Amino acid sequence: MRKEREKADRKQRNLITVGIVVVVIALIAVGGYGINAASKANEKEDKVVQPANATKDFGIVYDAAAAGATPPADAKPVSVEVYEDFQCPICRSFEEQSGDFLRQQVASGAVTVTYRPFSFLDDTGGSPNDYSKRSTSAALCALDKGGVADYIKVHDYLYANQPDEGTPGPENAALAKAIDGLGISGVDSCVKTEKFVPWVKKARTTASDSDRKVDSTPTVYVGGKAVENPSPQGLQAAIDAAKAA
Repeated sequence: MRKEREKADRKQRNLITVGIVVVVIALIAVGGYGINAASKANEKEDKVVQPANATKDFGIVYDAAAAGATPPADAKPVSVEVYEDFQCPICRSFEEQSGDFLRQQVASGAVTVTYRPFSFLDDTGGSPNDYSKRSTSAALCALDKGGVADYIKVHDYLYANQPDEGTPGPENAALAKAIDGLGISGVDSCVKTEKFVPWVKKARTTASDSDRKVDSTPTVYVGGKAVENPSPQGLQAAIDAAKAA
């Protein structure tokens, strides 16, 4: 009887050991799957994907409709193009000086502004963690998800919270959280995978290789002509000249 009992005890211990091993293997498998799934979810995009609501020539068109305004029926808006980098301190100064003026002109139907991403400061020491391209990609996630009005919200937020040149900018998780805080949801994966960074890179090379040979920001064109002094006064003069041409 004692031998039978010891045999039964050994069998039970073996079954328990096997059960524990099976559970451990299952947990490792589940954990590995979870890590792999998380890794794939945050895998960086390497293909050029055009954001919805962007033009084929790498522009984001901000017009009266996007501004929620109704201009006069006979309005003939002048084209204003702005090449910009969200890490560029001079771009921030331009926005502080001329941003409201351009918004007013858009709402009145006097101009249409096309923002053209030109993220180059990552390559010149402007950001040690590629914030220039990543922030632009994040703004494009908002454009892709919600349209131009949402892009403008992120556009303004990024300039208002611009890190000092040469310092690290917020990482992707922080950018996604900030955009969600602006009332724009559903862009978390897009931001974390840097979905539009390849598009941002191509936008820059296209502008650099074009007849305009863009090499700095902000670069502003009104009616197809470069504006050396993009202050409100300089812009108004260029707009008037374009209308008179």
